[in-house]
Amino acid sequence: MGLHHVQLTLPPGDEELCRTFYVDVLGMTEIRKPPELAARGGLWVRADGLEIHLGVEDDFRPARKGHPGILVADLDALAARLTDKGVVVAWDDAFPGRRRFYADDCHGNRLEFLGPEE
Repeated sequence: MGLHHVQLTLPPGDEELCRTFYVDVLGMTEIRKPPELAARGGLWVRADGLEIHLGVEDDFRPARKGHPGILVADLDALAARLTDKGVVVAWDDAFPGRRRFYADDCHGNRLEFLGPEE
């Protein structure tokens, strides 16, 4: 088995704010949604083998506990990039063998970023 994508949600009409965070801040690439799905709104992004689909949810509540665990090659560079863009980075050393931190996206969805195994 493999993972095709992770879905997170956003409030109606906030695609542009999401685009700014996921494309401009994180450096991901926007994926064109199929026409039959584009009418629903939302945003799809990709970086390397990771896809995140952000779907519109009328009764939006950010994912505070559930989250994607995103592997990155240079954890310190990403943390510095996020911090420079005003994103709060919370380091957590409770995962043996991995360095990691948490950050919230522009809507408060929790994201976990992990470095290579030590």
